[in-house]
Amino acid sequence: MASMGGNLLDKAFNLRAIAKWARAARLAVSADLPGLRRQRQQARQLKTHLDKLIHIADERLALPMIGSTSFPKPHNADWAWRPELWRGPLARPGISSVQTKSMLGNEVTLFHDCQFSELTLRQLRNRRVEDLAPYGMRMDVFRFDGSFLSLVLDLPPEGVEGLRRNHLLRMDLIIELEKPLEIFARLNIKHGPNTEQIVRELPLAQKAISVEFDLAYSNLNERRLEGAWVDLIFEGPEMNQVVLRDITFSRRPRAQL
Repeated sequence: MASMGGNLLDKAFNLRAIAKWARAARLAVSADLPGLRRQRQQARQLKTHLDKLIHIADERLALPMIGSTSFPKPHNADWAWRPELWRGPLARPGISSVQTKSMLGNEVTLFHDCQFSELTLRQLRNRRVEDLAPYGMRMDVFRFDGSFLSLVLDLPPEGVEGLRRNHLLRMDLIIELEKPLEIFARLNIKHGPNTEQIVRELPLAQKAISVEFDLAYSNLNERRLEGAWVDLIFEGPEMNQVVLRDITFSRRPRAQL
């Protein structure tokens, strides 16, 4: 009975809150400015919490399971990660006429030197049976008058913490292309004033792609690590559509010889 009473009180409270804000919205056109300013601040504070709740609820309730970090990992991996764009819905799911340094979400940034941008980025919902990532990303490139185009993914602090020269960093991708092009992956690790870089060409003959960056061949200063990111560099992207169905990272210590 107590639970039922609590549910009824919650329902009544929610109905009153909805009615309050519905009335405020209707009267906003004629409200006095000091009062409207207070309501705007209250609405913004409320919106922050509502957006967070909706984001988490969408992650947990949609299928395939949003927020999923499920993907094949090396058995001895000490870190694994799927970026947020491929895990859950973004508040801003797409950008058109994308300018350089534009971000889609908090971890993905597009760089280019086009004078006139005819680029679009959009998050899309993965619904295929074989998809493990709830979301993917589509990039459409129309006329391209630049000399470079790269998509940068910032690795989280957890991926850099404890990184050693005996680590192998692995990146797995599922890519669909409208027509063939070359894509290179460049790992950048900032340590002190220096940035270590390792470049790999993606083997695009198959949709499921794996590349590994072996840090044993780097000059990494393990005591001065500051951050890491990966550039996906697209060669000759004009009039093409690239769909990144999934992208994941993992790292593991290399076998001792």
